[in-house]
Amino acid sequence: MSDHMSARTIAVKRDMYLIPVYHTYYKDPIHLVKGEMQYLYDDGGRKYLDAFASAMTISVGHCHPDVVPEIQKQTATLQNATTMYYGEPIVKLAEKITEVAPGKLQRSFFTNSASEATEFAAAIAKHYTKRHEFISMRHSFHGRTLMAMSLCGQSIWRHSVPYVFGVTHVPAPYCYRCPMGLAYPSCGIRCAHEVHEAITYSTSGRIAGMIAEPILGFGGVITPPKEYFPIVAEIVREHGGLLIIDEAQTGFGRTGGKWFGIEHTGVDPDIMTMANGMGNGIPIGGVITTAEIAEAHRGLIQFSAFGGNPVSMSQARLVIDTIQNRNYLEHVRDMGEHLRCGLKELQEKHRLIGDVRGTGLMFGVELVKDRSTKEAASDAADLLMDLCKERGILLGKGAMAGNVIRVTPPYCITQDDIDHICKSMDESLALMEKE
Repeated sequence: MSDHMSARTIAVKRDMYLIPVYHTYYKDPIHLVKGEMQYLYDDGGRKYLDAFASAMTISVGHCHPDVVPEIQKQTATLQNATTMYYGEPIVKLAEKITEVAPGKLQRSFFTNSASEATEFAAAIAKHYTKRHEFISMRHSFHGRTLMAMSLCGQSIWRHSVPYVFGVTHVPAPYCYRCPMGLAYPSCGIRCAHEVHEAITYSTSGRIAGMIAEPILGFGGVITPPKEYFPIVAEIVREHGGLLIIDEAQTGFGRTGGKWFGIEHTGVDPDIMTMANGMGNGIPIGGVITTAEIAEAHRGLIQFSAFGGNPVSMSQARLVIDTIQNRNYLEHVRDMGEHLRCGLKELQEKHRLIGDVRGTGLMFGVELVKDRSTKEAASDAADLLMDLCKERGILLGKGAMAGNVIRVTPPYCITQDDIDHICKSMDESLALMEKE
């Protein structure tokens, strides 16, 4: 007999005791009770391959043996004393991040989440530039606090009006569904030049900055063409703004071969936000910027009761150490190529797949009812997830229409695991296309 509550009991208690805003995957939600590297286990002992990395919050692997023992020691020694006192873990992590961060990024501030990191990045940009207007992308996601929701480019994440004023959204570099009706590369990267148009016609012309994800994760793993960020960075800086790069989902090796997604573009950010895989399952967020920009905040008191706590700081540092010691940057790059090939083969085989995009271990599979019309197949995405769950594979989804399957496994994934993911998707799609 299980020591765990049944899924039915949990459902009843959720309805009774939780504010009804929580979303669950699957027709029959799973009660997960254990994690082990790339695997998760439910209350019945069934094993699943986590091909979504728990919404991309897991990087190196669930309960990784290189991380857990040291964190158990830290938890038993000191959990929190706040940053009003000196502590070793926070400076050790800050130094470690500076070693791997792109460009001249040097000064960090740590938070509890990506949403808080977004808020603080915006505050830094405002103080440094003495301006308040921002540019953001449609289809983007930057968090759930008021400023973060204002920056989000999807209506499903924008509620609790009124928003923070001064945010202008520009078209996303969504080549599969080009908002200009053009085709890459003959388009001349028109979406990037739209940033100049938006600043000129929809703002005062004096912006604090632009925030952007190197790959738009919740937006459907929208992957910009390689020319996009160099063009955008030049435009933003010509107008006196700072380039804020949101690495909550793409950071710390997720895109393979590099520590951060923006590094694949050759562009150095002025401010960078971090979260998710940085903590490998522990609540954490952070901002890093240059020494010059950081000085604009000197003398202004900023406090977080739990941001910078010894447990989170130690775990994030151990995650970086694990990525280095296990050569996960190279492993993610190699496994990503294997995953790309497998998903592309599925695209050639199955009419429901309209597009496959991404890099490293961050891929999106866009499902459509008809390739010629590209009508979103949202119901198909839900069914595919359920069928793969029956085969022991947990997938995610994204995009406004909820029609993009997200394949983002932990870094410890193997070729055999990837083959299992692709085989399960293949079998499930074949069943779906028979109906």
